Amino acid sequence: MNFIENATKRYSVREYTDRKVEPEKLEQILEAARVAPTAANRQPVRLLAVQSPEGLEKIAKAANIYRAPLAIIVCADHEKAWTRPFDQKQTTDIDASILTDHMMLAATDLGLGSLWICYFKPDVIKEEFDLPDHLEPINILAIGYAAGEAADPNRHGQTRIPIEELVSYEKL
Repeated sequence: MNFIENATKRYSVREYTDRKVEPEKLEQILEAARVAPTAANRQPVRLLAVQSPEGLEKIAKAANIYRAPLAIIVCADHEKAWTRPFDQKQTTDIDASILTDHMMLAATDLGLGSLWICYFKPDVIKEEFDLPDHLEPINILAIGYAAGEAADPNRHGQTRIPIEELVSYEKL
């Protein structure tokens, strides 16, 4: 499958079967995150892969992961972050997003569904998983086998703005 086919095939899954994600598939998803680019190659992101019923219950106190059998908590490491010198912007959110996107597309390529979750209580995640102060939970990626019908890969013609509206050349 080429990149565009994989990207259009991916959709937000909000209903999962109880089938566990195989360890070799999890390893491939995590490898996709590991090779993702980050600002100045600082790699200021830490991932917490959660599969145990106890761990998933901890996440449920902070977020709805739609009964996914696997969740990856994506954390920014503010001690390792690159900071743009002109305005002091840390790129941790950007770096975490790049890793998350790589993992979502890897999951799709492996026949798995995913859901990028930003609606969660970060203080509860920090407390439940005893995260140190320099780690900030940025998002949670729910992963598993989708239950129900897949979204139509051709839906982007109706759900995305036209390329002419998205892109300008040389001048906005």
